[in-house]
Amino acid sequence: MKFRILLLCLLSSLAISLAHAQTPRAQPLEVDRIIAVVNDEAITAYELRARLATVERQLRDQKVQLPPREVLEKQLLERMITDRVQLQYAKETGLRVSDLDLDAAMRRIAEGNKLPLQDFRAALEKDGIAWAKFREEIREEIVLSRLREREVQSRVVVTDGEIDNYLANLVAGGGSANIEVRTAHIILRVPEQATPDQLMRIGARARAALDQIRRGDDFAKVAASYSDAPDGLSGGLMGARPLDRLPALYADAVKKLKPGEVSDILRSPAGFHIVKLIDQAGGAAKPVAALKQTRARHILIKVNELVSEAEAKRKLVALKERLENGADFAELARLHSNDLSAAKGGDLGWLYQGDTVPDFEAAMDALKINQISQPVQSPFGFHLIQVLERRTENVTDERQRLAARQVLRERKADEAYQDWVRQIRDRAYVEFRVEER
Repeated sequence: MKFRILLLCLLSSLAISLAHAQTPRAQPLEVDRIIAVVNDEAITAYELRARLATVERQLRDQKVQLPPREVLEKQLLERMITDRVQLQYAKETGLRVSDLDLDAAMRRIAEGNKLPLQDFRAALEKDGIAWAKFREEIREEIVLSRLREREVQSRVVVTDGEIDNYLANLVAGGGSANIEVRTAHIILRVPEQATPDQLMRIGARARAALDQIRRGDDFAKVAASYSDAPDGLSGGLMGARPLDRLPALYADAVKKLKPGEVSDILRSPAGFHIVKLIDQAGGAAKPVAALKQTRARHILIKVNELVSEAEAKRKLVALKERLENGADFAELARLHSNDLSAAKGGDLGWLYQGDTVPDFEAAMDALKINQISQPVQSPFGFHLIQVLERRTENVTDERQRLAARQVLRERKADEAYQDWVRQIRDRAYVEFRVEER
């Protein structure tokens, strides 16, 4: 579990804190120096060293050989810059995580560690981890996840033609969807408006990474040294997933590999890639399942610089009260909703599983027919949701097309996210001050 891994990593920060406490008096002046400015925010050497301790502990736990410290520091600093740029953008666009949502997440983390919340907090504090700091780090993780949902995943469009081509290729390929693979990868991002010199330099780094791997260096160590992907610092592991759910570039390369083999350098608009097939297994064909659909409508109030979370909730609570007193949902949606569906009275039509973001879908699935939800937060704002109908259909062709749509959406979202991160990073003002003393 991601959160459990994070916890283990954070526990290691105690060691670095104790080390700082034992250094000469002059040292704090050095560790607190500014090493990078991201737009109008600073990243300090102390922050970098604290994160470095966490990452080193994580790599050791995974039995990954550590790259040289200066190399790891450089990779980690770039990751911190990328995260900082995304968090700044989330704040500017009104994306926040409420304390209630954060409290719920903390309870889930405690449960994942098989501890009551109070015992979990006590365990952290016993190991020198401040509860408030830990909460804010989790809040940032949730913000980044919701930002990806809002800016990338929700905007991915899969056409009927793409579904037709996918299903045709699946039949021709003999059912590759039933093959599950574990892979690892390395990405070296290329700026959107890269110069020929930049392309040459980044391409040379990609070749250097591949040469190290082919000389026998551990793939995870090379990923930690070179990869610009968020998972690079954990060895580039992508986990197990069906072959057809890999990005198309990776899937085509992996089909030609045997377990343990590494691809040649792959090129995409996002940059240079290297992928390794760790292992694979054949899967049995999945039985046809009943297709669940929900017809729902909603009223959306977006949060921005003019409308706070509290104001959005207040508006929806007032609207819910009017609905309970007999007001027409469709009319209120047309008058107050900030969604394109307002013109249709908030009607979203028939929704398949996976058609909406997880927060919305979970709240919708918990409702009875005609029941109206409490205000529900999603990356888009706050919603009142009403379920009008539900149905299940055992239709093979429709089920296949739905599964294909989900696969293609996931593929395209992975690729689109890499492009989006590159673009937002390129637009940011970044000043390095690594050489300052």
